[in-house]
This record gives sequence, structure tokens and C-alpha cells, in this order.
Amino acid sequence: MKATIKWIDGVSFVGESGSGHAVVLDGPPAAGGRNIGMRPMELLLIGMGGCSAFDVVLILMKGRHDLVDCVAELAAERAPEDPKVFTRIHVHYRVTGRGLKESAVQRAIQLSVEKYCSASIMLGKTAEITHDYEIIQAP
Repeated sequence: MKATIKWIDGVSFVGESGSGHAVVLDGPPAAGGRNIGMRPMELLLIGMGGCSAFDVVLILMKGRHDLVDCVAELAAERAPEDPKVFTRIHVHYRVTGRGLKESAVQRAIQLSVEKYCSASIMLGKTAEITHDYEIIQAP
């Protein structure tokens, strides 16, 4: 896996993945940014949420569950001093489907958290990661 980060100006950058996708990164105005993109740590948190949500969706789809939607909402706390690593991350999964069983959703989340989501397992080395979920039955 490769990535390239190119400085634009001030504290604005464009990050390009090895697969050719790009994202704008920037800092707050107080740090010389123009607020035109995500902060790098926000992107890291989104990466973890995306990794885990991807797992949950894939596991439920492979189990042939009638999945309609999956949303992962993340809230994180950071250390007050440099390096301001994540110290706590909470993930709330909202999983919507038809006839979804709690045991299937719980299993999908556990597999992601404990086995498949490399981002959350890696961030779990510095942060306490917790999660909960709600199941919404679609008509």
C-alpha cells in the first residue's frame, strides 16, 4: 500500500492513495489553515470507522441477511499533551435491515472488532475502544 501527500500551501495538503483517490487535508485557521479539508486525525478516525463498517456489512451480506443500511458513528478523545494520540474511541453502529437478528449483528461487530478491522486493532494499542449498536427493522 502506498500514499503520497503533496503540500499545497499554508498547512493544506492533498493526499493521494495508491489506488488513485484523493482527499484534501488542512488545519484550522489558528494554525495557518484555510479549513478546506479534514484534519489528519479526523481522517484517521474516519478510516477506522470505514474499516469496521466495511467488515460489518460484508459479514452480514455473506450471511445473506437483508441489510438496508449501516452507519458507524465515532466519538474520540485525545491526550491533552503531544503526541495527542487517541485515548478513547467509541463506535455506535446503527444497522438497518429486514428480519435482522441481534445475534448476527453482534457477531458481525465482534468479528470486526476482534479479528478483521486492522485499523481499530492498531488504534486499540493506544486507545480504549468501546462499541454499542442498535438494530432498526426496515419495513
